[in-house]
Amino acid sequence: MEVDDHEGARITGAPVLYDGRLYVPVSSSEEGLAADPEYACCTFRGSVVALESATGKRVWKSYLIPDEPRPRGRNPEGLFLWGPAGAAVWSAPTIDPGRQLVYVATGNAYTEPAAETSDAILALDMETGDIRWSRQFTPSDAFVLGCRDGNANCPTVNGPDFDFGASPVLVNAAEGRSFLVVGQKSGLGYGLDPDREGATIWQYRIGQGSALGGVEWGFAVDTEKAYFKFPDYLTREPGGLAAVRLRTGELVWFAEAHEPVCEGCSPALLAAITVIPGAVFSGL
Repeated sequence: MEVDDHEGARITGAPVLYDGRLYVPVSSSEEGLAADPEYACCTFRGSVVALESATGKRVWKSYLIPDEPRPRGRNPEGLFLWGPAGAAVWSAPTIDPGRQLVYVATGNAYTEPAAETSDAILALDMETGDIRWSRQFTPSDAFVLGCRDGNANCPTVNGPDFDFGASPVLVNAAEGRSFLVVGQKSGLGYGLDPDREGATIWQYRIGQGSALGGVEWGFAVDTEKAYFKFPDYLTREPGGLAAVRLRTGELVWFAEAHEPVCEGCSPALLAAITVIPGAVFSGL
């Protein structure tokens, strides 16, 4: 079953199966295609597709940038420049049966002006796919790869490239309050209120953040703490693993990454975290 026919469309996050439906996140490689000045940038929009698990029939498809791309000028090669575009969904959706919502985290925009649903957390109606609410955390973040002089596909300011590259985690704290925990490449982790359209309860700066830093690919949560790792490849910070209180975002402990074990090796913690009672596992 093809869920998106754009040439740059990719599925990088795991589809999620719930109650007879498969929820598929759609990402893309178009920001890499835009490095070619002869490519007409950009037309991809991130989406979530709901399929009947028994038949593969599409139930709904929700584009996370509602407006369709339109020509917004021409580049020096005479090709149309398009927009809005971007807001790819790298990671698996998060299902909230009680509120009948699907939460997704989006990446940067590819074109200016950046869509308000880029670098955002969105809640979709499980039945229809309609966007119930959206919270953007980094506005005006348009970014494509390979920017250099003469590439008209590049935004006026390229980046900072602060995607959300990890699935939101819905959890009930020990006293029963619900939190939607998210982490961003900006180096910030957040505790959001799912009952107040994602209002911020707390935020904690894990690291400096960068295009290859902050939180990517996953973190972990239990009923008392959230565990964030960060690599920060492009900064002087060594990276590490932080545990913060789920109720307040206060730091409980921090473990620095080890020194590199060989020349050219990185000690950065990039892979998703696994937590079990009494231990947290994290690595490259």
